[in-house]
Amino acid sequence: MKLEQIKKHLSTAETVNFELQNGTIVPEHFHVTEVGVVTKHFIDCGGITRFEKVANFQLWNANDFEHRLKPTKLLDIIKLSEEKLGMEDLEIEVEYQAETIGKYDLECNGKNFVLVSKQTACLAADSCGIPQEKLKVNLAEVSTQNSCSPGGGCC
Repeated sequence: MKLEQIKKHLSTAETVNFELQNGTIVPEHFHVTEVGVVTKHFIDCGGITRFEKVANFQLWNANDFEHRLKPTKLLDIIKLSEEKLGMEDLEIEVEYQAETIGKYDLECNGKNFVLVSKQTACLAADSCGIPQEKLKVNLAEVSTQNSCSPGGGCC
């Protein structure tokens, strides 16, 4: 989801709710503690220089159980970020505390914003020799002549 899309949704929303992909709701007393622009300039394993730039929102739960972020307040925070940081219509990445700080993509299911798990991937798979598709092997055809067997001494 891009910044313009969240702004459009917030302009008609009555509440701001976030949930994880598994349906777990982020407690309604969350705070948006940061809105910013995160840039990443890096080299992938194939030697290609890359540059990424995202709008970053950080969600945090506090012991402030009376707190409830309104759509207009989040719109004001986004507007201020656009003015002060020159934030463009970037993809949104959300940081949220799980076992450690997790980074999520953002989608909307019509009611709630959904934190979608990000996945790592090789960006230079063609340079690494990684097959594009998973190899399909018929296990009945796999030779067992050189395999370990109980008591065979190979393990």
